[in-house]
Amino acid sequence: MSIHASNWYDEQYNNRARIPDHPAILQHWADASAAALARHPLVEASYGPAPREKLDIFPAAAASSPVLVYLHGGYWRALGKRDQSFIAPPFVDAGAMVALADYSLCPEVTVEHIVLQAMRALVWVHRHAREYGGDPARIVVAGHSAGGHLATMLLACRWPEVHPALPPDLVKAALSISGIYDLEPLRHAPFLEADLGLTVASALRLSPAFMPAPSGRLAVAVGGEESEEFLRQAALIRERWGGKVVASEIVPGCNHMDVLHELAHPDSNTHQLALDLLEIRR
Repeated sequence: MSIHASNWYDEQYNNRARIPDHPAILQHWADASAAALARHPLVEASYGPAPREKLDIFPAAAASSPVLVYLHGGYWRALGKRDQSFIAPPFVDAGAMVALADYSLCPEVTVEHIVLQAMRALVWVHRHAREYGGDPARIVVAGHSAGGHLATMLLACRWPEVHPALPPDLVKAALSISGIYDLEPLRHAPFLEADLGLTVASALRLSPAFMPAPSGRLAVAVGGEESEEFLRQAALIRERWGGKVVASEIVPGCNHMDVLHELAHPDSNTHQLALDLLEIRR
């Protein structure tokens, strides 16, 4: 591949380089998350033996509440669940149980390993939701960037093949914000390729756009100021999954990072999309 082509992939996918004020956005996430953790009690639970196989659970106020499981972004190689805790309080206030999932990071593990960890986290939530006011038959997943990829993979998962006792619709719906649905381009981005270690085969195997459309519903959102490739990714999953994509929103004026703020803003369309998937009426 030519240097020019490699530079193009970096320009399209290296969002911190594209967003000059990304340090201020990261600081906002840290401050808002610290305030959320100070204001809302949570329980940390382990869904597996690895150090990062943890969930932060914000219990629901009432029994049999819908469950939102959120997966953070960071290109599968950065950040953690408490960097984006600020997304939880608005949904707890709206009547949901919320669980924020952590996972191991590349290059210590592969992206495929992270997908398997996310699956184990969902199985744990399904089995334990009632202990925290959640209804295991009302699980919705959401995620941002790499977390949007993981959320979409979980929607596509054939759960009875994971364990015969699991329902095929364990995940009822997913909201993916600035998600990645075709991983092949990431193999060509120099800033990512060494850490992710994707091959032609693994990139295809891990690309939800090339999987059968799931039984559940998918909503996608992407910032209007994002790169052409992230806009293409959102259009691709809509084209490939057809009617299973029940909403596709381009958020005006938002870049790849600050578009996440919309999820936590009760008056935004993105927040309302999540409430609709959770079947919470305001």
